[in-house]
Amino acid sequence: MTRKNTNTNSPWAKFHGPNLGYVIEQYDRYVAGEGSVDPELEELFARWGAPPFYADFTEETTSGSHFSSQNNTDIEKVLKAAKVLENIRSYGHLSAHINPLEEKVDGQFSLDGLSEHDLKAISAKMVWADAPADVQTAFDAVNRLKDVYSKSLAYEFAHVQDSEERAWLQQMVESSSLYHPLSNEKRIAVLKRLTAVEGFEQFLHKTFVGQKRFSIEGVDMLVPMLDEMISEGAKGGVKDIMIGMAHRGRLSVLAHTLEKPYSHMFTEFKHSAPMQDKDKNNIGWTGDVKYHLGKEQLVGSEDALTRVTLANNPSHLEFVDPVVEGFARAAQENREQAGYPKQDVSKSFAILVHGDAAFPGQGIVPETLNLSRLKGYQTGGTIHVIANNAVGFTTDSYDSRSTRYSSDLAKGFDIPIVHVNADDPEACLIAATLAFQYRTLFKKDFLIDLIGYRRFGHNEMDDPAVTQPKVYKKVSKHPTVRALYAEELQAKGILNAEEVETITQFIQEHLKAEYNQVSSDKKEVTANVEVPEVVANGIPKMMTGVPLETLEELNTSLLQWPEGFNVYPKLKKILERRESAFKDGGKLEWANAEALAFASILQDGTPIRLTGQDSERGTFAQRHVVLHDTETNETYSPMHRLPQARASFAVHNSPLSEAAVVGFEYGYNVFSPETLTMWEAQYGDFSNTAQALFDQFVSAGRAKWGQKSGLVLLLPHGYEGQGPEHSSARPERFLQLAAENNWTVANLTSAAQYFHILRRQAASLGTDYVRPLVIMTPKSLLRHPLTSSPASELSEGSFQTVVEQPNLGTETSKVKRLVLTTGKMAIDLAVDVESNKKEHTLDEVHIVRVEQLYPFPTEKIQAIAERFENLEEIVWVQEEPRNMGAWHYVAPILFELASDKVKANYIGRPDRSSPSGGDPHVHRKEQELIINQTLNINFKLQQEQEFVHNK
Repeated sequence: MTRKNTNTNSPWAKFHGPNLGYVIEQYDRYVAGEGSVDPELEELFARWGAPPFYADFTEETTSGSHFSSQNNTDIEKVLKAAKVLENIRSYGHLSAHINPLEEKVDGQFSLDGLSEHDLKAISAKMVWADAPADVQTAFDAVNRLKDVYSKSLAYEFAHVQDSEERAWLQQMVESSSLYHPLSNEKRIAVLKRLTAVEGFEQFLHKTFVGQKRFSIEGVDMLVPMLDEMISEGAKGGVKDIMIGMAHRGRLSVLAHTLEKPYSHMFTEFKHSAPMQDKDKNNIGWTGDVKYHLGKEQLVGSEDALTRVTLANNPSHLEFVDPVVEGFARAAQENREQAGYPKQDVSKSFAILVHGDAAFPGQGIVPETLNLSRLKGYQTGGTIHVIANNAVGFTTDSYDSRSTRYSSDLAKGFDIPIVHVNADDPEACLIAATLAFQYRTLFKKDFLIDLIGYRRFGHNEMDDPAVTQPKVYKKVSKHPTVRALYAEELQAKGILNAEEVETITQFIQEHLKAEYNQVSSDKKEVTANVEVPEVVANGIPKMMTGVPLETLEELNTSLLQWPEGFNVYPKLKKILERRESAFKDGGKLEWANAEALAFASILQDGTPIRLTGQDSERGTFAQRHVVLHDTETNETYSPMHRLPQARASFAVHNSPLSEAAVVGFEYGYNVFSPETLTMWEAQYGDFSNTAQALFDQFVSAGRAKWGQKSGLVLLLPHGYEGQGPEHSSARPERFLQLAAENNWTVANLTSAAQYFHILRRQAASLGTDYVRPLVIMTPKSLLRHPLTSSPASELSEGSFQTVVEQPNLGTETSKVKRLVLTTGKMAIDLAVDVESNKKEHTLDEVHIVRVEQLYPFPTEKIQAIAERFENLEEIVWVQEEPRNMGAWHYVAPILFELASDKVKANYIGRPDRSSPSGGDPHVHRKEQELIINQTLNINFKLQQEQEFVHNK
């Protein structure tokens, strides 16, 4: 009964530590026939015999006899010893030497009352199943694990829920596979790299006194760690490695990891004439500071090149994180066939370098971490590095976070964490290796907390001793990591002092030589920033119609689903009504026109990616691009089985995030410029929480960095009396950011217009005139008969920037008021015109729908106004309050359009602090007043001064 079962399928393999001790105790009861043994364990004992090490234990503690009550003390000691080892594994980091500014302290661990004698009496195998051969007793095991878990490397992975991952991490950390000594050649190479990093920073410090550079000094090992991860990736066949980081240490990463020539960087510091001419279409014309700029670099051999990309970044810390994740996902996907794109996570991976204050402090970080395992956003694991200098600007850690470590946020996302002393180069490289191997094997995120310090202030004009005097007394006396490592290599006899000095001198001479290449001529400065002609000229006119026969074929294909697929009955009827759109008198609703736009774009070979919080169905149950079987809940998208499709179609419901998802989609689009990438807000004003992405990336990325984007933003907008959070997409904010033809802002009034603008956007992808597209999409208008379009309007023509309201008087001499409006307000006016319920002198009013707000179609509107020789006023009408919507953007244009004989007026709601009221009855009354004031030039409102503002 006490035989050892060596079967590899034995269930005992999953028992170890205290659990194994418990099973052994139960087996002792079983063989003694004492009863009270769990029935499931009895069955296991009967089938598999004794658990592992049972015989060893009985030989050591009972001279071969089975356990009895007097031996309970022995089993308790085994259990205590096993618990001690688990505590070292879980809490060794608390005693580890991971702070370079603190003295090394021997880790103190509770032995739970066990003496050295007790521990030496217990076999190591009983408490550590995989103990190395030289670890014989529990006492040896305690010392070995203290050595592993509480030196310059400290591990936290007890929170990782997957037992296979925990077992792998434990095996890697506790075995010798991670800790092979570096070759002497590798050690010398690391020292040379550290010497280059330190030499570069010191050269900048002395040569460009007081200029901001956000030095890497104190976490210098970041560069060799990036080298290691990139090298491992390149050897593994990775095609793209994306790096995102803020400004601290960025110049060193650019110079060394991305191999940006020192001379080019010195030129930027010296404000000299540029080293070489660049393609003006591929760089920003307004530019950005040097520590925000990115770069691409190819590494590896000619037959196996890896592209390394450092993303451009604003000073908005961490907002580049989701952008880089979007880069990585785009690089992993093949979009050349119908259906979802085919993803291969081995093709690329992301490295995100965080600040220790920013990682727990910026909400974009957990939003991005939450993407890491979602079907539509996962990238097969990101390696995170916290460049931890223990201070944020001038704020100490105890004022900037509520957790022990800056990395603690990652625990909630099941991410393994390694803390490493930035003054121990070889430990840092071990951390980098472990991170890469974990990501490769498990395709999940990993975090390295690189704990160092900041040698100077937040920037080089600060004196950090003002706010951290005690710390900076230590820093001022603390040797650099290069100096420490040089001493270590000399002590080991790998290099002598002369050789170390030779390395230092070589770097200094190289820096001086690069500096001498910099032109002494100052860069020519002009106050007029020149926008590239291709941008200034805007999107050219293009015909975007699709033949009627093709549209009908696509429509038929979209209304087919697999045999036996059970579409929800109500939805089935709604979809089948789309068949009538091509019959006499038939019209296409908004969602039908969108589906045909998507289908025709896929037929043209352009891939599509659409995401948003409810994008599969559509917030307003209008889209239904993914169907659910009512019996099995299986999903099916007609776009994926479209016979005509020549590219992929990805649609994903996003998490409840705006900032991270917008950043991800922007990054995806930048890295996959041929893809029509769309983000849809659940309600337009939800985009508020992504404002930093619109400000810093989407609207300004090309002007700053030459970074082209054709991202489409679909923002439901319209006032229906549903309250301030469900009304406005805040068009005023997008219009305030509109300049230099940076994007298109549209508010459309028909399904055909939506069809054409999407096709125009798709046609611009990959060209120099591409730009983002912001559309104020409808809510109540989605099924409105006046926004529906006959199929002929889709088969002919193109997008129109202005549309004149039909069914108004044709005698131009009678028109006194030219009304300009947009979006839902135009349809509300059209309803009144069509119904003719009120007696308006409509011959005196002409209405123009401004479909494209930016760039504003000034010339077309001017041509329309010139048709009316007796025109008295041009009026802008909107449903948004006067201080919102388009009025403040449009007003200067209207004042310029209006002559001395013509007034420029506003009709709409007065200035308000809230975007919209919450009472639908009040809303409808206000809307009636706006319509009446607009259509009847003789209509006088009691509170007229609140609604009319004259030039």
